[in-house]
Amino acid sequence: MENYKVLDFKIFGDERGSLTALEQNKEVPFDIKRVFYIYNTTGRKVIRGNHANRKTKFVLIMLAGSSKVKIFDYKGGVQEIVELDTPNKGLFLDNMVWKEMYEFTDNSVMLVLASEHFDALEYIDTYEELLEEMKNG
Repeated sequence: MENYKVLDFKIFGDERGSLTALEQNKEVPFDIKRVFYIYNTTGRKVIRGNHANRKTKFVLIMLAGSSKVKIFDYKGGVQEIVELDTPNKGLFLDNMVWKEMYEFTDNSVMLVLASEHFDALEYIDTYEELLEEMKNG
């Protein structure tokens, strides 16, 4: 799988509403070990993420509202900007991918599924450090 990929989830529904079901190693391409959500992002100037992870893979899903995700390549530039604006679309991010989530709309809620338990030591907090680690293998 690429280092990132937009995932389209199946919608089940009728006149009562819609349902989207996700299972690990099916719609989500890894075992889910942690779930968290981002909300109360006050204003469009808030930036979340702004790091890479040595081990953890993620799937980002907007349950309400919208947000943009900027994915950076390993040469120091923007690789792509993905807008998440529906709960039946997710964004898979592999480990060692620098990401920034921004332009959250009011009352937005982003669900994050993670492949690993939280470990502060696996976070890469500067883009320069990520580039150095990628260069050194």
